[in-house]
Amino acid sequence: MSTIRVRGLRKNYDGYEALKGLSFDVDRGEIVGFLGPNGAGKTTTMKILTCFMAATSGEVRVAGFDCFQNDIQVRQRVGYLPENNPLYPDMLVREYLVYMAELHRVPTLTIPDRVDVVMSDCGLSDRANHPIHTLSKGYKQRVGLAAALVHDPEILILDEPTVGLDPNQIVEIRQLIKTLGKEKTVLLSSHLLAEVELTCNRLIIINEGKIVASGTPAELKNLVEGHSNVKVTIRGDKQKIEDVLAALPGVKEVKARFAREKGANTFDLTTVKNRDLRDQIVKAVVENEFDLLEIYRDAVSLEELFNQVTK
Repeated sequence: MSTIRVRGLRKNYDGYEALKGLSFDVDRGEIVGFLGPNGAGKTTTMKILTCFMAATSGEVRVAGFDCFQNDIQVRQRVGYLPENNPLYPDMLVREYLVYMAELHRVPTLTIPDRVDVVMSDCGLSDRANHPIHTLSKGYKQRVGLAAALVHDPEILILDEPTVGLDPNQIVEIRQLIKTLGKEKTVLLSSHLLAEVELTCNRLIIINEGKIVASGTPAELKNLVEGHSNVKVTIRGDKQKIEDVLAALPGVKEVKARFAREKGANTFDLTTVKNRDLRDQIVKAVVENEFDLLEIYRDAVSLEELFNQVTK
């Protein structure tokens, strides 16, 4: 049974249809990236999943409970970090996390230990007695993440969890999310596409309220990739090399690039979809007694994928 189950989800705002029948599942132990351009409906979907907003129609079940009929049970099992991190700036970090634990009805005797655990996990132990308003944006984001974790929920829904963090902090939060994903279900949105690719094992991309692509990063790249690109640097007669490469089965186009060193020629090869021709290229180089200096395959980036399915 899916931990998150969405069927035919729709949301209307005064005649504007923000969500147009979304359907997807997220299973326990999955870390799923929820992607889309601004205004695609990501935050609206997350607010509905966390019972902060009602849907117009559709079925939404989280941890086995209906979001429309059993909102208290859903809230007890979900940790939510919204896009606009709601904090009480005059409270101390520890004081705020204790307060959040009390709101989530964490047993009183276990609250101090639980707060210590989430502060340690989120790198906040040395800021425990600092007023929240004195923290940097990155540390405030950590406080929000710690608050989402304080009641040890089975599901985490994180809207832009790494916003405002420096590169080192992003790596730390990424590792934390991957560790949490071994035991929990994680649904997160982010505009840092490279970070999503490193963190998530599956992606859901929405645009204008509809799902336009879903699958692992490798599966999605394969869907939109119309060709493969191979870059190769070879020492030898330029024209002869170009003729040999162009004659290989599966090579659609050969473009010569500026030579980086005397006698070395670099070429961009466009090849047919879903075929890795590097072994054939190496064999042709050896048979024609050229000197192979470099060869690598240039894969479609997640940014290219995102642009293709949302433009």
